[in-house]
Amino acid sequence: MEQFLIPLVLLAGAGLPVQAGANAQLSKSFGSPLLATTAQLGVGSLILLLVTGLSGTLGAVGRLPDVPWWHALGGLASACYVLSGILLLPRLGAVATMGLVIAGQMTASLVLDVHGLLGITAKPLTGTMLLGAVSVVTGAACIVLGQGAGHIRQLSTQLGSLLLGLLAGALLPVQGAVNGLLRNDLQAPLAVGMISFSVATASMILAVLCAAVFMASAFPSGKLRLSQMPWWGWLGGVLGAYYVLIVFVAMPVIGTAVTVGLTITGQQLISVLVDRYGLLGLPQRSPTPLRIGGVLLLVAGVILIRLV
Repeated sequence: MEQFLIPLVLLAGAGLPVQAGANAQLSKSFGSPLLATTAQLGVGSLILLLVTGLSGTLGAVGRLPDVPWWHALGGLASACYVLSGILLLPRLGAVATMGLVIAGQMTASLVLDVHGLLGITAKPLTGTMLLGAVSVVTGAACIVLGQGAGHIRQLSTQLGSLLLGLLAGALLPVQGAVNGLLRNDLQAPLAVGMISFSVATASMILAVLCAAVFMASAFPSGKLRLSQMPWWGWLGGVLGAYYVLIVFVAMPVIGTAVTVGLTITGQQLISVLVDRYGLLGLPQRSPTPLRIGGVLLLVAGVILIRLV
């Protein structure tokens, strides 16, 4: 079972940059990041609803009123992650965006582990873990600076983008921990995944309604251009649902450490290819020694924190 799951988890991580690129295409066609995020999450919700129904565990949703209300809010992180990917990929590129996400992800994971928050078993802070955290943050900084953002003026204009990428990554382990609590409550992993995506979709629908009232400029004035979008622009919801399913199944079997390490490895391998060859309709960004060094530092830091 473990040997079968390892390539599936690696593939789930590799799908994250592809998901973000597909969502960027969806955003162009809708003319609005808010509408594109809502559509992507809606597709994922429908897929997970179908899978949960076929598994016979849909009835677990009826136990939601008996669990703490905030155990069902993990999906809010998905909404933030998808929206940030749509906004950041065209600006920073796949490697830089995924690098920031990973830096935020690993930093938040370290805090959760050391302090034993949200039901996670506390682990003592060791020198190796601290060295790994420094390596991750340094690697992310090298990746961003290596694409030409090293100039002080340029960096200051991208500060909001950098913080958004870090925040999106930091919310992912929080989401995993909260969804883990809900999984313990309901004893139905597929139902938890469906609930998570449904909450994310509902939150984006609310955001769209608020924007329609207070920010009419956030929506396109012309017609939607969905017919001009490549077919793979709809893959974001499919890949997002696949990621949720595989992570839920893999973590209890191969452990959190291996699962996180494999997904991050897959992210970086595909991100480098996307940037190098300008795939998914994104600008081509040739790798520089600084960016390559940043990727290596990032992967080394993950290994130090999670696998040592």
